[in-house]
Amino acid sequence: MQMAIIILSRFEKLEELLFCLAEEGVRGATVVESSGMAKVLGREGGRFFQSLHLYIPDREENRTIFTVVPDEQVPLVERVLTEVVGDLSDPDTAVLFCVPVGYTAGLGEKK
Repeated sequence: MQMAIIILSRFEKLEELLFCLAEEGVRGATVVESSGMAKVLGREGGRFFQSLHLYIPDREENRTIFTVVPDEQVPLVERVLTEVVGDLSDPDTAVLFCVPVGYTAGLGEKK
């Protein structure tokens, strides 16, 4: 099992992304509001941080999505995310990373 964590800059795509993930068999996610480091530093650090030439998107916030999926669904999550928001190497789209999960309870599985 993996916890897939998506930091979605294009949060206007949130509902579409969640719908597409559900259509592909991803059965649950938690969504929280979040802000990126560059945005916070640019807003609170003034000229010093802006002089570092950080990419600071116009958006004030992101959405962070947490979902636990079987290992074999990770490529599917990446494919769906890319289809919805575009090339992840482009700025202001999304970031995906996964963390191994050693134990789960409450996901509806019978032991």
